[in-house]
Amino acid sequence: MGRKMKRGAVAAVWAVWMLVAGVAAQAQDSLMIVLAGGERIEMVWVKGGTFTMGSNEGSGVSHLYESARPEHRVSVGSFFMASCEVPQALWKAVMGSNPSKFVGDSLPVEQVSWVEAQQFVTLLSQMTGLRFRLPTEAEWEYAARGGEHSASRPFAGSDRKALGAYAWFCANSDGHTHAVGRLRPNELGLYDMSGNVAEWCSDWMADYTAAEQQSPRGPRTGESRILRGGHYNSTSSACAVFDRGWYVPDGKTEYYGLRLVMDKTED
Repeated sequence: MGRKMKRGAVAAVWAVWMLVAGVAAQAQDSLMIVLAGGERIEMVWVKGGTFTMGSNEGSGVSHLYESARPEHRVSVGSFFMASCEVPQALWKAVMGSNPSKFVGDSLPVEQVSWVEAQQFVTLLSQMTGLRFRLPTEAEWEYAARGGEHSASRPFAGSDRKALGAYAWFCANSDGHTHAVGRLRPNELGLYDMSGNVAEWCSDWMADYTAAEQQSPRGPRTGESRILRGGHYNSTSSACAVFDRGWYVPDGKTEYYGLRLVMDKTED
């Protein structure tokens, strides 16, 4: 019922969007999208580039699966990525309900399946006339590493020693999610890329190969969809930028949420 009501009110919730950066030459650094109800989505410009995806023995971080190997070179195009995970206030404004276990408007929405995440981005796109979607796995890792500003750290913006300043995980979360955007961001200004909730990506799960890839989108079919970033109950290793999780598309737990990506609009 919530989605039906929202579709009937598309004209009323059309998004107003404005550039945050000060001059035209830098206007794609960041933009703010404001829905009619007052909910805001800050989108950070991620300039495309080439990076080494995955991990090796020299990373200094053990991980749960061999799925993060082998390392391979990947190129991605440019895109906008939300500075924060989707909070419950935004999810409610779009979907008309809140599935989360830990309730609070500024907390990340969770108990969301991949299927429901796709429904959310589709409806938000219809409401705003913008092209929202889930990130590909390659886009997610590239952004978590800091994009073209990557410092090759194993966590988003951090090394293991400082991880508690950047990520909510098992050592500091007290067993629950926390308001988005309260810890330090990575080099691009993206918050909670490590920890808080694991974030759905668009790809089906598949093993890596060593072959160089251009804008990979994963296999056409599969059994499970990719999740990235670890969550509030993860070990530090599971919060590493290269660690991979996966789950069936209609499955959901209090550990799983999402982050928006938006394609560049026409000038």
